[in-house]
Formats: sequence, structure tokens, C-alpha cells
Amino acid sequence: MTLRAAGALLLALTVAACATPRYAPGPQPGVPPFPPPGRPEPAAPPLRVIEVSQLPGWTGDNHAEAFAAFRATCHAAKDAGMARACRAARAASPLSAQEARRFFEAEFQALETPGEGVLTAYFAPEYEARRAPDAVFSAPVRPKPADLVNGQAYAPRDEIEARPADDAIAWMRPEDLFFLQIQGSGVLTFEDGRRMKALYAANNGLPFVGVANPMRDRGLLARDNTSGEAIRRWLADNRGPAADEIMRLNPRYAFFRLAPDDGKQPVGSAGIPLPPGRAIAVDLAHHGHGELHWITAEAPVLRGAFPSYRRLVTALDTGGAIKGEVRADLYLGLGPEAGAEAGRVRHTLRMYRLIPRERRP
Repeated sequence: MTLRAAGALLLALTVAACATPRYAPGPQPGVPPFPPPGRPEPAAPPLRVIEVSQLPGWTGDNHAEAFAAFRATCHAAKDAGMARACRAARAASPLSAQEARRFFEAEFQALETPGEGVLTAYFAPEYEARRAPDAVFSAPVRPKPADLVNGQAYAPRDEIEARPADDAIAWMRPEDLFFLQIQGSGVLTFEDGRRMKALYAANNGLPFVGVANPMRDRGLLARDNTSGEAIRRWLADNRGPAADEIMRLNPRYAFFRLAPDDGKQPVGSAGIPLPPGRAIAVDLAHHGHGELHWITAEAPVLRGAFPSYRRLVTALDTGGAIKGEVRADLYLGLGPEAGAEAGRVRHTLRMYRLIPRERRP
């Protein structure tokens, strides 16, 4: 599986903390149900198609960067219209910002996805690790168990952690392993300086449960400070039974394998390395790999976040916590700087799918 397919994302921790549940009222006395029996539900309004040049914030994007990312990843799309646009992009030389902008405006129109959703972000972490355990590096990185069958429920986190770890492939700080499991892959640096990629191998098939909500409810974190960075800092400061109790609220557990560090970006579920800032994880029940989207995300919830994200991105990944049509998780890159930014992204999202002109509705 992939960076996001480990089952959740770093910011899924924060989504639960900030979400307000909404409940539809039940039937009221004397009020007929809607729609009345025998009457079909009203048809959904037609989707709005606009020119790419009219997208909110379009002129402010780095179009040359967006074109380079599209050119490198457009082969992930399977439909004929996108394949034609991909061939045109690959036949072109690297374009200037103005040329790239004209390319997108000539090749595509934008289809507005109705409604609002949530933008979060993720990254590929880099952590210290050890070949043998000690008082600090006490959490084993476990390989996929021989008796685990993909797609079937396995033991929960607490049961797995209670088992012997004679087959551990590395040892990490507990809070670092917890976040590695959320991200799905990362780079480990061992005591001799050797760097290895920890690649997702499997998970225990249990649902991901965010810990931000209970941490907020217990008064462990402020309502506007439930970022991944804040959660990890609390877990590190309270390493031991208190932190273990919080982490075990999430029953999902990921297993890994090691590979040499090639210095490249991680691969998403589309099988393509993720361009930082230009790839999103989406719900594949609503979107396809290789789709090109314009995202505009504002109104951040978490302290210290950038005020907005407006850019062209490609759907190259997925994740267990990414559900819904207007829902995206933005990949921001490798290392702690990307992690600090990713942990603060929780913005109100609108999405527009770019469609080749020959495929207009």
C-alpha cells in the first residue's frame, strides 16, 4: 500500500477535534415525510462549467510549477481526454509561467464540485531509529505478521503491542511510531547514520480513530491547538502509561518493511511519486487517479495555519480517513518543516475538476 493508504492521515487526528456533528430532525407530527410517497426526489442541478481563467485565485498560482507536476504525473489518468492533454504536455518543452497558464486555459475547462468540505494535509516524516531497544527507543517497528490476511480484521493495537517483538525491524520512540503509522511511510535514520525507508506493508483492518477529540475533551489540548505537532509534543512529554492510553484509543495498527533510502518522494496509491504541494489524496469512491483539480481552501481552524491554499493539484493518493466528494488531503513533502505545516491544515474546501475541452458535458 502507500503513504496514505496506511489508513489515515496526520490531520485526520485534528478533523474529529473540530467537527460539529449535525443531525437531521426526525419526522414531525402532522408533517408528511419528504419526498412524499410516489413522488421522485428532485433532480440534482446541473454542474456548473466555467473557464479555467475564472477560477478563484487562478492568477496567483505558480503555473510553471503546476505544469511541471502535471507533466510528470498525468499518465495516472485513464480516460482518453486526459491522455490527449497529457501527450500535449509531454510534447511541450518546460514552459514559462505565462506559457503554462495559457496551456491549462486552452486545454481545460473547470467543473465545479458542489458544496464545501475539508482540506487537510500530510507529509513523509523523518525519524531517528535504533537497531536494538533502549529506554527511549522502546517501540518496535513490526513486519507484517504471517497470519494477517489483507482485508480481514486482525488484533487491535493494544493486543499487538503486548506481543513479543523478536522480529522487529527497527525501534523507535513510541510517539514517532504512532505518527509513522498514521502517515504510512517515512525515512528512518539509525545510530550509524544509515537511512532506510519504512514502507507500509499492511494494517490490522480496524478503523482509524482520531485522538484529538478525546485529548481536547479531557483538557489535554486547547480547542484551537489540536494540530499534529501539538499532539506529538504532548505524547512525547507524557511518554509512558499516559501517552500509551491515548494512543491505544486508536485501534488501527500498521506494519512496515524496510528499503534503502533513494532520496525520492514517496509513492501514492496511483503508483507515482508524489510532487510536494501538487498531489492530493481523495476518496476513490468519488474521484479517479490522475484527475486534475483546482482547490481553494480558506478559514483555517488551527492556530498558526496559513490563511489559504489555492492551487492546481492532481489526485494521486487515497486514505482511510478521506471520505466524501469535497474532501482532499494535500501532500506537502518530506521532513519536519513539511510536517509542521501539514499539522496545521484544516481549512474549508471548495473543489473544481478540470476537464479536457473535448469532454465538456
